[in-house]
Amino acid sequence: MSDKNSGVVKLEIFIPKTHMDVLRDALRSVDAGVVGNYDSVLSYSTVCGNWRPLPGANPYDGEIGVLCEGEEYKVEVRCDAEKLVQTIAAIKAIHPYEEPVINVIPLIL
Repeated sequence: MSDKNSGVVKLEIFIPKTHMDVLRDALRSVDAGVVGNYDSVLSYSTVCGNWRPLPGANPYDGEIGVLCEGEEYKVEVRCDAEKLVQTIAAIKAIHPYEEPVINVIPLIL
């Protein structure tokens, strides 16, 4: 195992279930999820999200000042660090949330 960054990152993306297919297409369009001779390699699980829109927000779901809860997918996918900016731009272009939650985690391989 190397003690250096491998040049690969893992993204955790939280998105409504209704947008899973369009997210998968967006990730494929920038080569995220390519592992060896495979593409579209990702995993997802159902999670329960919480949020409260603050004044000035334009929420996809929910009301200003009201604590909300709902099911969404947590999608995990790998991408080359050199394509990170392009990948995040592709995700944001199709994501319905005003402020999408996208966690970027460097991988050590």
